Amino acid sequence: MAVKADQLEMKLDTIFEKNAPKLPANAKKMIADWAPWVALVVGVLSLLSAYWLWQAANAVNAYVNLANQISAAYGGVTATSNMTLWVWLALLVLLAEGLLYLLAFPGLKARKKSGWNYLYWGALVNVAYAVVSLFTINGAGGFIGGLIGSAIGLWILFQVRSEYAKA
Repeated sequence: MAVKADQLEMKLDTIFEKNAPKLPANAKKMIADWAPWVALVVGVLSLLSAYWLWQAANAVNAYVNLANQISAAYGGVTATSNMTLWVWLALLVLLAEGLLYLLAFPGLKARKKSGWNYLYWGALVNVAYAVVSLFTINGAGGFIGGLIGSAIGLWILFQVRSEYAKA
């Protein structure tokens, strides 16, 4: 698996660093200076988003259960729960992404490649979230937006990789 992960990183490096427009050196340094704090904020927001998604899905479930009880009392049909497989997957992906970004903080602050690696894996998990969002309330718009955001994030990430590889 490590070989395939390295091959993926090399392929993405070709796409987002070697064949893409370059950031100026001072922009790379500035991004590397701010990256730990951005990763910390995004990590916390991802974990909060997972919590809020869980709360919202449970609130909807409570209303669905109430509607089912009322419907059953009058001989009607019942509705299904909102906590589908896709909601659970979205929760897990958001949790994984948030944890990866939080784990990236110390390495990024010390300018270690390990911190960059956590950001890289977090960006890949973000691509997975875009796929999962296709099947949730976000639909195709969330999917396309997620892919565009992931592509921009990967471009920036690979542009600043040299700031961490040499540390």
